[in-house]
Amino acid sequence: MRVFVAGGTGVLGRRLVPQLVARGHQVTATTTNADKLGLLEGLGADGVVMDGLDAIAVGEAVARARPDTMVHQMTAISGKPDIKHFDRWFATTNRLRVEGTDHLLTAAEAAGVTHFVAQSYGAWNGIRTGGWVKVEEDPLDPTSTGQGAHAIRHLEEVVVRAGGAVLRYGAFYGPGATDDQVELVRKRQYPVIGDGGGHSSWVHLDDAATATVLAVEHQARGVFNIVDDEPAPAGEWLPHLAACAGAKPPMRIPAWLARPLAGKTAVTMMTEGRGFSNAKAKRELGWRLRHPSWRQGFKEELT
Repeated sequence: MRVFVAGGTGVLGRRLVPQLVARGHQVTATTTNADKLGLLEGLGADGVVMDGLDAIAVGEAVARARPDTMVHQMTAISGKPDIKHFDRWFATTNRLRVEGTDHLLTAAEAAGVTHFVAQSYGAWNGIRTGGWVKVEEDPLDPTSTGQGAHAIRHLEEVVVRAGGAVLRYGAFYGPGATDDQVELVRKRQYPVIGDGGGHSSWVHLDDAATATVLAVEHQARGVFNIVDDEPAPAGEWLPHLAACAGAKPPMRIPAWLARPLAGKTAVTMMTEGRGFSNAKAKRELGWRLRHPSWRQGFKEELT
């Protein structure tokens, strides 16, 4: 199968491309930086420089590749996390999830592409009512991630309408995914807020890549939560992350103090966040995790 991966040099793209190649697929993968074309070639893909916000460039790249399936992994999340200014930190990623998604779908239709898979997000942003663990039928919270919630909603709606698959990945960990967070933990700049009762879901990059390959090969449609087996409150996973990183236990600060210091998003995540269930992905995609829990996964990556 010819697979077009938009965003092939991100932390997930670098794990996804080799898995697709190993399964015998012919992969064309994009980057915004010509210096990374060699990286893509080393992973076994045909590399293409493409700006996902340039509709003409997207159309030309897809037309040349003539793919059977397209995978949307374009984001612009890099540098030190800035949860306090969440909308500013995610501004370009939000555009890629709205404008970039529209450009890719338009190009797919023009090129006769029959299937589309797109990256969404489902770590702690489930609707903040009811239980702590959400399934695909449960809505995402419309406010906790600011403008990002609108961008994710747009992506999910247009991809599902086009007959594609939306993969709600949990919080990534693995090579290159948590370096900035771990640095903050080691500096004791990543505290537990309030009671730390807000739940999050994690997923190792390799497991996320495997689920994506399965979504491609099964020509999956609809929404899937791509998370590990153990949604957990911040009061559990954050101290464990610190211990695995060889750091002191994180400080604990009340929500009223954290709100002006860290912002509303951080407080919501750690006190009211909702995690996600992976039952549908296991059942319908036959997905099996190499890292079923962040507890062991953090140890393997950091010790």
